[in-house]
Amino acid sequence: MSRLPKPHVADLNRIKNGDVTDIYFQRTKTILEKNGTPDVRVVAEVHSYSLPKGYEWAVLAGVEEAAWLFEGLPVDVYAMDEGTLFREFEPVLSVEGRYVDFAVYEPALLGILRHSTSVATKAALVKRAAGSKPVLFFGIRSVHPAIAPMVDRSAYIGGCDAVSGIVGAELIGVNPTGTMPHSLIIVLGDQRTAWRLFHETMPREVPRIALVDTFLDERLESLMAAETLGKDLYGVRLDTPSSRRGNIRRIAEETRWTLDLHGYKHVKIFVSGGLDENNIRELKELVDGFGVGTSIAFPPSVDLALDIVEREGKPVSKRGKLPGRKQVYRCPSLHDTITSWSSGISKCPVCGDEVKPLLTPLIKNGMVVRDLQPPTGIRSYVLEQLKLLDSLKEPLREPILYP
Repeated sequence: MSRLPKPHVADLNRIKNGDVTDIYFQRTKTILEKNGTPDVRVVAEVHSYSLPKGYEWAVLAGVEEAAWLFEGLPVDVYAMDEGTLFREFEPVLSVEGRYVDFAVYEPALLGILRHSTSVATKAALVKRAAGSKPVLFFGIRSVHPAIAPMVDRSAYIGGCDAVSGIVGAELIGVNPTGTMPHSLIIVLGDQRTAWRLFHETMPREVPRIALVDTFLDERLESLMAAETLGKDLYGVRLDTPSSRRGNIRRIAEETRWTLDLHGYKHVKIFVSGGLDENNIRELKELVDGFGVGTSIAFPPSVDLALDIVEREGKPVSKRGKLPGRKQVYRCPSLHDTITSWSSGISKCPVCGDEVKPLLTPLIKNGMVVRDLQPPTGIRSYVLEQLKLLDSLKEPLREPILYP
């Protein structure tokens, strides 16, 4: 009998037990336990020593899952709040305890933080480009279904206004949002029939947004949709594939002109298909909203690493990294100062304003001690920081090193 198919995903219990790790961490733990050095205490910090090209900042995500991972272990964890914008060199999380107690969790911790942070950061860049125009994330088709809810959540807290994934939306606590796929139109064999049946079948709270590029020119199908649904048509979605796209701005301009010319000024235009923040900046004055998938679901990776910076209370590190446990202080103008843990400052060295520490207790001796914010609250926090970025009168400064 042939082997039965199965999904290739890790069981949550095995992740929690530290089994989803690299073999060299298990070997390290074995060596330390069998050679009389299991009680060595260290502090290890998660930081990014380089951001993707063109990035000035990233959005920290995955803190709640990191808390789940370390809950019950005899360690203390400090972390920035989930949703915090951070810069290169800044520690975003630190772990203190016996190294043998958390060594095997390094791959899982970094996988959680790195993937979630990369998605949330790209979502924030996209949303910042879109401004007040809504951004719908529908990129779960780009990832393994086992992690689709995580990607939905990270995209949402990064700033996306809605997600299309049912399970992801359920875990976030919002309603899933979406229009219609090309397959509905193709199976029914006729655009007008598909638009009409969508209107007759869907609840009234679902916006009537017609997909208008299946068989004919976008401008022509948009007019057909407007004629079919009239005042009930909320908007049209242009999902033109790159092989037929040409100049998408010109296509949108033609569509807007034609709808207005025939008295359908109320019909909004939404654009999807291969969009990123650069496309959105070019289109946002012309269209009313965006659907973004792959560029957020498969973003440039924010390279986070975990490094030991203190051993038995003394500063230490591998070369190329800053030794010693650190704290990050931030003033209201987003001036950041990295200090040694024991130094501490109360005023910003740049502007003199009061500062606050960003690394605060998350876990103490295995117990979660922080109130974890819901995704809606984290998203609001991210959007507040993006608004502050846009209000700055000078470029964002590099963090100041203040030992």
